[in-house]
Amino acid sequence: MNITNNTILITGGGSGIGLEIAKVLSPANKIIIVGRTKEKLDEAAKDLENVFTVQADITNEADIDRLYEEVKTTFGGINILINNAGNAYVYNLADAGDIYSKALAEFTTNYFAPIRLTDKFLPILKEQKEAAIVNVSSIVGLVPGSHVPTYSDSKAALHSHTRLLRYELAKNTGVKVFELMPPLVNTDFSAEIGGKENGIPASEVANDLLKALQEDIYEIRVGNTELVYNNYFAATEDAFATFNS
Repeated sequence: MNITNNTILITGGGSGIGLEIAKVLSPANKIIIVGRTKEKLDEAAKDLENVFTVQADITNEADIDRLYEEVKTTFGGINILINNAGNAYVYNLADAGDIYSKALAEFTTNYFAPIRLTDKFLPILKEQKEAAIVNVSSIVGLVPGSHVPTYSDSKAALHSHTRLLRYELAKNTGVKVFELMPPLVNTDFSAEIGGKENGIPASEVANDLLKALQEDIYEIRVGNTELVYNNYFAATEDAFATFNS
């Protein structure tokens, strides 16, 4: 698809992968970054051209309604929605307590928020000459990680939903559906699970997305995600054991 002259909304755009995506797309597009903290968003946007900020909590229905109205009024809508914001807890299923609360918080951000945002913006996206939805899942959506069990669950659910959404929207709309599937990335978000020491740069994820948008590659398996994908579906039990060793 064309990667110039778009109006793009990025959730979780104030840092990490979301901010790097904003950086690579902002020179030729209008970018709206969304997050919970206004100061963080303003700091992220201050040195970037064509980047605008809207403070909103995407787990809050009223905030999503307000976000929609502000985007429609101020920017005339969008033609690319990037569901990037995430939430994760690091723990072990055998030892942790209050697993339900952790899972609920993760699914609310990682699964239900993208669905709600897509529901809200899809009528606008369908009206555009060319439009796209990008859901950011994870390598653990393919092979679950024992250190992030219910985060893995939420990303597996998002992976499944994204495939079905792509299938349905391809029938009679111009809305393309992409899935960005990073491995471990060097961000503050992944610091607790070794992202600072072992993660790839967030800029690599953003550049792979840019290339995939240009070439209409709908499942974007970044870095080791491609290797894990090939190994997992060749020998699922061996791949699961290796991934969690």
